[in-house]
Amino acid sequence: MKIAVLGGLGLQGRAAIADLVASDGVEQVVCVDIAPDGAARLGGLTDLTRIRFVVPEGPIGPVLADVIRDADAVIDLLPQPLMREAVLAAIATCTPLVTTNYGKAIADLAPAATAAGVSIMTECGLDPGIDLVLYARAARQFETITSIDSYCGGVPEPKAMTKPLCYKVSWNFDMVLMSQNRDSVLIEDGERVEVPARRQHDNRFIHQIEVAGLGRLEAFPNGDALHYAGMLGSAKGLQRSGRYSLRWPGWSAFWAPLKELGFLSEDKVPGLGASPREFLGRMLGPQLQYGADEKDLCVMRNVFSGSKGGRRKTVTSDLSIARDLTSGLFGMSRGVGYPASIVAQMLARGEIAEPGLLNPLMHVPDGHFFDELARRGIRVSETVSWD
Repeated sequence: MKIAVLGGLGLQGRAAIADLVASDGVEQVVCVDIAPDGAARLGGLTDLTRIRFVVPEGPIGPVLADVIRDADAVIDLLPQPLMREAVLAAIATCTPLVTTNYGKAIADLAPAATAAGVSIMTECGLDPGIDLVLYARAARQFETITSIDSYCGGVPEPKAMTKPLCYKVSWNFDMVLMSQNRDSVLIEDGERVEVPARRQHDNRFIHQIEVAGLGRLEAFPNGDALHYAGMLGSAKGLQRSGRYSLRWPGWSAFWAPLKELGFLSEDKVPGLGASPREFLGRMLGPQLQYGADEKDLCVMRNVFSGSKGGRRKTVTSDLSIARDLTSGLFGMSRGVGYPASIVAQMLARGEIAEPGLLNPLMHVPDGHFFDELARRGIRVSETVSWD
């Protein structure tokens, strides 16, 4: 099969390409990226003889359609503003596509995808992505789910922590900052609770969780819990749910006053030529890079509580992905790139064939998916307790 990777030279793209080349049945990978030094960036990471490099020129839409027309599936890892162009090209060429971006930005394209008979898998990375497949697997273990707490975040290993942030960049730092301007929706006592972005780092829902072998991590709201819970039939009586980002303690205390002072504003500052958020990204990003011998850690926990057979039950799923120092691939890169690669191959083989805008929670076969992750050294541990 032939798989095209759009944005293949980014951190996640490099992980996806390395995984595709290592996968049986993938004869060729088409790497699409504006960077002209693809061979140098991937050299030593994978077999370059199975990769064709494409450097787009001119309007991106026609280029994408030409590139993916004869591909069996395509992975979209382009910047979020270009997702629509990628999806439109996939619809026009009837090429199945996987994107790690949120589906709501292209919800209006659902009828066109269905009419074209093409599968567009959205939100298929780490978070959202792996967590959503865990939602589906956990749901089958309950008759009724009453609470879902979902945690995920990237942090430096303890020896790589650098104050005052105790944070280093394992993905696009500008996107890290942008995510701090995202409103959140939780469920508390069965009611919808909105946490506006301006209060993300100053609200009563900030708390800490204990992670075995690592210690305490800070959790703060960062996502729409109601949206995903609504996809689960067994969660109609949900009383509590939240989606939280994880960082080393002190993250919210650092950002709360800066946010209040406007340092994460998107508005351009006269004379600066950038918004405060863009300025912070350019200033802080270079100072927060990992050393060659330092690991990032992706930590995920999902806790589901409810009932089955008249008894109270809790299912806790834990996952940790660390940087591979041999390849240099970050845990975050593997956590995003590998799921996209696995699902792209499922689409190419016709194992997922439903047309339209799809979501991992409803459309990815969890057994095969987690078996494939385990083959790549990424394993989810699950504990079950009964009251």
